[in-house]
Amino acid sequence: MPAIVVLGAQWGDEGKGKATDQLATTDPIDFVVRTSGGHNAGHTIVVNGEKYATHLLPSGILTPGATSVIAGGVVVSPEALFRELDGLVARGVEVAGLKVSANAHVIASYHATIDKVTERFLGKNQIGTTGRGIGPAYGDKINRVGVRIADLFDEKILAQKVEAALDLRNQLLTKVYNRRAIEVDAVVEELTSYAERLRPMVCDTSLLLNQALDAGQTVLFEGAQATMLDVDHGTYPFVTSSNPVAGGVCVGAGIGPTRIDRVIGVIKAYTTRVGSGPFPTELFDEDGTKLQQLGGEIGVSTGRTRRCGWYDAVIARYASRVNGLTEFFLTKLDILGAWEQIPVCVAYEIDGQRVDEMPMTQTEFFHAKPVYEYFEGWQSDISDCRSFDDLPKNAQVYVQALEEMSGAKIWGVGVGPGREQTVVVHP
Repeated sequence: MPAIVVLGAQWGDEGKGKATDQLATTDPIDFVVRTSGGHNAGHTIVVNGEKYATHLLPSGILTPGATSVIAGGVVVSPEALFRELDGLVARGVEVAGLKVSANAHVIASYHATIDKVTERFLGKNQIGTTGRGIGPAYGDKINRVGVRIADLFDEKILAQKVEAALDLRNQLLTKVYNRRAIEVDAVVEELTSYAERLRPMVCDTSLLLNQALDAGQTVLFEGAQATMLDVDHGTYPFVTSSNPVAGGVCVGAGIGPTRIDRVIGVIKAYTTRVGSGPFPTELFDEDGTKLQQLGGEIGVSTGRTRRCGWYDAVIARYASRVNGLTEFFLTKLDILGAWEQIPVCVAYEIDGQRVDEMPMTQTEFFHAKPVYEYFEGWQSDISDCRSFDDLPKNAQVYVQALEEMSGAKIWGVGVGPGREQTVVVHP
């Protein structure tokens, strides 16, 4: 299976880093690729008891022998990139093989400024962004005034592009938000300071990846954010600014859809989300607090406490459909060992009617009430289980029930944060 996609099937924070790391350590992976988003992502991987967090870098950076790639669909903050690389180098991680697309768009300091100012201006209608400039950078890209990595190597072109981008931005900052204008020269000086360190990393990543696939090498495409945060298919407007669904992988990486062999949706045994927006199974009681505490539900990238709720099979089916999932990887099953009974949302009730699929409109989804089916808990520690048969019977029943109602088979189950704490259900 030379081309594998791993993506989030909920609102993010599902454990994509663990799934990617698991694939990369059980079978030889030649390339691990980020295809969208920016340093608003956050993956946690535990290797030999040590915890690592990646944001902009693919989690494959921790896999010996795999080449990490930041593809053209990603928006790159050079400052964040080098801060993350330096942090890994300080811990003894080899990062020399990283490749960065010349076509990837740059997040400059003014993008973060605009992001934070705009979010504050929205008041109670805030989207819940990370304030790191991802949305404004994608906005410049779509408005055709973006700066790309390749532009950092031509100071004249860079100055022209920054000036064009700031022409409107400064009007907004000074006349709408009552802030100081940003100086073009200061931005150009900041961005060019990264050029020489970036230069050895930059290449045509689309060509690199297609040549790798032609040669029969294995390429793992790692998603950032998740299906329900997709700008077209998520809970708009409470979404990210890119396409984290499987189709977005082809656009972001510069490969054709016929290249992809396997699409794995990573999904938690319960549900979380960070930021604003509708969340039908969200809990506001002791169970919600318990999930937060036992699951360590604090955003890797944001530091914000995640909203928690029970597993939502409607969302799972939706993710399976829009991504064409071949399988799921279920994470954090071990967290549910503290409950006598575990609810699962199997449908919604909207205006008195049962709805089994994702509602068509934002208004309907806001008013959706979960219809629950209840499963007996196993009330034991499963973190030492290493095969499906090792799991308590009620845990096996829970996994099998989720598989039946979610639209794709469950390939593996995470029973703890460690690299070795994985149960394979379908080899």
